[in-house]
Amino acid sequence: MNIGKYLVMYSEDLKLKNYSSSTIENYKSQVGLFLKYFDSIVTKPSEISERQIKDWLLLANSINGRKHRISAVKLFYKYTGKQPLKFKHIEYPKSEKKLPRVIDKDFLIDKISKIENIKHKLIITLAYSTGMRVSEVCNLKIKDVDFQRKLIHIKNAKGRKDRIVPLSQTVSDLMIKYFDLYKPTDYVFNGQNEPKYSPRSCNEIVKKYIGKEYHFHLLRHSSFTALLESGVDLRIIQKIAGHSNVKTTECYTHVSNQFLSKVNLPI
Repeated sequence: MNIGKYLVMYSEDLKLKNYSSSTIENYKSQVGLFLKYFDSIVTKPSEISERQIKDWLLLANSINGRKHRISAVKLFYKYTGKQPLKFKHIEYPKSEKKLPRVIDKDFLIDKISKIENIKHKLIITLAYSTGMRVSEVCNLKIKDVDFQRKLIHIKNAKGRKDRIVPLSQTVSDLMIKYFDLYKPTDYVFNGQNEPKYSPRSCNEIVKKYIGKEYHFHLLRHSSFTALLESGVDLRIIQKIAGHSNVKTTECYTHVSNQFLSKVNLPI
């Protein structure tokens, strides 16, 4: 099987459908693994049976991993393989209803206050203050920060959507101080040898200053939980988070300590 040829064709098909470059790379990676798995068994993708596809999907280590595999391979057969009926009887698995993990607000603020490196402090402070994803922090450009109106314009985020998030005075002051010291050019956070900071570096910063058991995305969950507990309307949090459906935002009501503490228990 000429796997390279199919991956090039698949990439072109996804580009025509206006999928983001990150989604294309992720889906290509999954389809590449899929085709490689059957390379010694079949001569072309059309020969792979529905039963074989199901068996391969079940090899995924998690439900989310299986869903990711389905999304990638299903589109491959729809656009590139021209066999959409391959997935007629293959459904997405039921989602695991896990609550997001959050970091205690007081603990987090105390840790942030002790960071002496201005750049590292700003990265964590910005993420916690706005709930921005790690990719959004890395891709943030100087021109998209409106200091006068105290707003940040996040462009081409998850799902190729733009949104506006508020910029607090504290973060604004810290960012100006950082600009004076580091003098970035295009992106707010320049990498050491790259035009922008990497998600891996951001995660390393969180582990260094907050704790090895934490990762960057927990700052996002913690931000929205803190906003909810401070009385911010759920619809406003939905807009800041960039959630298409408010049900996605509602998960934070289940992890809020304040909400739980107000429950009148029977005894």
